[in-house]
Order: sequence, then C-alpha cells, then structure tokens
Amino acid sequence: MKIVVIGGSGLIGSKVVERLRQRGHEVLAASPASGVNTLTGEGLEQAMAGAQIVVDVANSPSFEDQAVLDFFETSGRNLFAAEKKAGVKHHLALSVVGTDRLAASGYFRGKIAQEKIIRASGVPYTIVHSTQFFEFLSSIVKSATGEQGIHVSSALMQPIASDDVADAVTDYALGTPVNGVVEIAGPDKVDMSQLVERFLKLTHDPHQVFADARTPYFGAQLEKDTLLPAANARLGRIGFQSWFDHSSYAQAAAKA
Repeated sequence: MKIVVIGGSGLIGSKVVERLRQRGHEVLAASPASGVNTLTGEGLEQAMAGAQIVVDVANSPSFEDQAVLDFFETSGRNLFAAEKKAGVKHHLALSVVGTDRLAASGYFRGKIAQEKIIRASGVPYTIVHSTQFFEFLSSIVKSATGEQGIHVSSALMQPIASDDVADAVTDYALGTPVNGVVEIAGPDKVDMSQLVERFLKLTHDPHQVFADARTPYFGAQLEKDTLLPAANARLGRIGFQSWFDHSSYAQAAAKA
C-alpha cells in the first residue's frame, strides 16, 4: 500500500516510516522539508495521490495558544480536503491521553479542535491517545524551571518510549479504522515530580525539585489521574531506566 506519514521526519514519524517500509509498504515521509506543507496546502494533493492510509504525527512548530489552534485547524482542513479527493481509506492521528480533560491548556485546546475535525471528516479514522514520551521529560523540566528551582505537579503519569509509540502507531495504522480512540501508555505509573527528580539525578542536574499538586501542567491544573490511561490501554515494554540507558542523555552523563 501507499502510506503518507505527515510529520514523517520527526521523532515518531521517522520511526513509523522505517517500520512501515520494513513491512514492505510504499511510504512517503511528508514534511515541509520534502515539499509537503499542511498549513499552506503545498504539495498535499500530489502526496495523497494513490494513498490508502494517512498517518498524522505532525506537531505545531509553536506552542503559543493561538498558533497551536491555527495549526491544527488549518492543517486538519487541508489534509481532509486532499484525503477525500484521493479516496483515503484510513486516517490515523496521534494525540494525547487526557486531552479532553486538559482544555485549560492552549495546546490541548488545539488538540481538541484537531480531533473534532477528524471525527467530522467522513474519512474512516483511528485516534491514538498516547501518554507523555520519555523524550518529553526535558521539555517538562524546561517549562517548570524558575528562579527558585523546578516546580512540578505531583500528579501521576505513565510515560512511554518513542519506540513503543512507533510500534503501536504502525500496528494501528495497518489495522481496521476504529472510528474512535485507542490508548497507549508505558508500563509503569509514577509521580511526575519523582520522575523528574530521578531524571535530573541521572543527568547530574543540581536543580531542586518542588512537588505540588497545584502546579499547572502547560497551563492546566491536574487531578491525580488526569494523565493516566484507562485500564484497557496498550502498554509498551520499555521502562524508564531501560529507555534512559540507551538515550543520548546517558551518553552525555557518562562524559560529564
């Protein structure tokens, strides 16, 4: 089959492209760098020609509230206009566990808008809700760092390795559209502040971590279980320590 991966040069997209090609499919890794721009529509019609499946793992280049909303709404409309013309049979999009519970965050309002467009598109679809990637830990640290240290929510999370995300996205993309949401998560539940503290220790970062249930997560207040999947989620096999030991962070820490 011909499969188009939107965001095919990114962290998840590049891994999905590799896995799909290993299974013998014709895969187009679509991104602005390859001449396919979902915001402007450039190259979309040509990219979709003959495609049976579209995997959308692209993310907004800006996390500013309005920019995120504009990105997901405009990209979604352009994508589905091209997909309908091409007769695409399955649209898979990667989103986030708890998205519907995080509307206080501008980023997640963008994801909510994206999912609404998918559901109304008329194209058979699967929305994969993933928990936070281990690779996203540094972004959590950066967003939570202030003059007095790092203030992080004590809510629970169940982070997942990008390799496990790519495996799941590949499997679901090649499966039958569910016309709904499936959830994926890592193998272990952990307090976010404790995981950040462990990550900082392993990377020899001396910042102090302050855990507080009231600390917002990218603008949204978390309940203890906001970021957790339901009981029937597909679980990855890679735990935090295994991920870290094979990451660039471990290599950098070893040289420090």
